[in-house]
Amino acid sequence: MNFPVSIKGVLIIDGRALLLKNERNEWDLPGGRIELGETPENCLIREFQEEASVNVEIEGIIESYLFEVIPEKHVFIVTYGCELRGYFSPKVSHEHQEIGLHSIDDLQNINIPVGYARSILNWKKIRKI
Repeated sequence: MNFPVSIKGVLIIDGRALLLKNERNEWDLPGGRIELGETPENCLIREFQEEASVNVEIEGIIESYLFEVIPEKHVFIVTYGCELRGYFSPKVSHEHQEIGLHSIDDLQNINIPVGYARSILNWKKIRKI
């Protein structure tokens, strides 16, 4: 079987993760599908800009895994750790309902896929935040 690839980014600002609420009422990491001829890093830089009007620098891969988005629809997820470049003044795009900065300690209290929460916690551990 073939699976689409989605590149996702973890950005932590003052102990809080940047998340976007999607149409399934879940909190999502910024990111999306890689385009032909695009590097994963450039994909993620573009997606942060399109989805949240935020500029980032890509630090490195956190993890990768197969994710069942909805029953029988799988996506291969690759998460990267990111750092903010410039000012933080996010704006929600038409792709999402809301932008939020969520405390890493409260991730278990929000509707977020387990893999995304795990990537956030892993990035926190890697960066010693």
